[in-house]
Amino acid sequence: MINKLKNINKTLLMGPGPSTVSPNVYRALSTYTVGHLDRRFLDIMDDVKQMIRDLFKTNNKLTLPVSGTGTAAMESCFVNMIEKNDKILIPENGYFGKRMIDMCSRLGADVDVLSFEWGKPLDIDILKKKLEKNSYKFLAMVHAETSTGVRNPVEEISSFLNKDTIFIVDAVTSLGTIELNVDLWGIDAIYSCSQKGLSCPPGASPVSFSEKAMNKILNRKTKVPNFYLDMQQIIQYLEGEQRTYHHTAPINSMYAIYQGLLDIHNEGLDNIISRHAEAHNLLVQELNEIGVEMLVSKEFRLPSLNSVIIPKGLDDFQIRSKLINNYNIEIGAGLGPLSGKIWRIGLMGYSANKNNVNILINALKDIIS
Repeated sequence: MINKLKNINKTLLMGPGPSTVSPNVYRALSTYTVGHLDRRFLDIMDDVKQMIRDLFKTNNKLTLPVSGTGTAAMESCFVNMIEKNDKILIPENGYFGKRMIDMCSRLGADVDVLSFEWGKPLDIDILKKKLEKNSYKFLAMVHAETSTGVRNPVEEISSFLNKDTIFIVDAVTSLGTIELNVDLWGIDAIYSCSQKGLSCPPGASPVSFSEKAMNKILNRKTKVPNFYLDMQQIIQYLEGEQRTYHHTAPINSMYAIYQGLLDIHNEGLDNIISRHAEAHNLLVQELNEIGVEMLVSKEFRLPSLNSVIIPKGLDDFQIRSKLINNYNIEIGAGLGPLSGKIWRIGLMGYSANKNNVNILINALKDIIS
């Protein structure tokens, strides 16, 4: 049988994720595998938990990487806290807001939805009025909507939330790319992933729960309906002196997130946020010069996920195919109502630098001309 791994070329990943894996992380992945209860591995996991706290800017004790992709981290937040008939408000303005709605509906929650136009931020005044008129156990929203490139104003929400409402945030595309402050912003449960701002392969995904959220988990009326993501059991595996077997962690994926977090620590978060902003500004400038416009208004754009309007006369699939086949560059297509109307260009983690922007722009110029 032919080894098809030989067909995988080095690819510049500039789509909505994964981002390009850094050389340091590739080296970490090749570290010798040990047992998931080996003291050396557990020591690494303790450091990973603390570095995630630092990156989230939180003191939450229950902060850890879920064994799985960002979707597993997302589901772990909902499945551990949501019970049947719990009332939750979800403002959605993109695909991943809709995914929240789907997950909570499957758990039997009483889901109230506020829908906003894709490509626009949610309206704070409308959300505030909704919260003033209704009482909810949960409010869940996306910080950086990967499907549209919109940054929602999460930092403004907690000031008008009921003190008993648990605030859940999707930070899949924002962690390690833009400002994020869990404790200052009053976020109770938050999740992200490894394959975007952390420049790792998918497989280990950060989550963090406040004391309020933890109390909800510990005082459930029913068992968590998902064994694999049950935080009450995972805590016994990752906390305390006597660790109890729950599942076999993806050892080498955890090595990868350890290195990715260490690289962020060494570069400095402020420097990283500036690097993402500089790459984004150059991309916008260069796209404007070739007649390509942005979908999202300037004040709500994500530097990490850039939604650009496909110029009239250009075929979405044809351009993306030429980029990957002729230049080994990947960019993303639009989703839902934006399918065929936008490209999603990712500048995340190791992919976020000016040189990569220039490589992409030169390739686009060659194809479009």
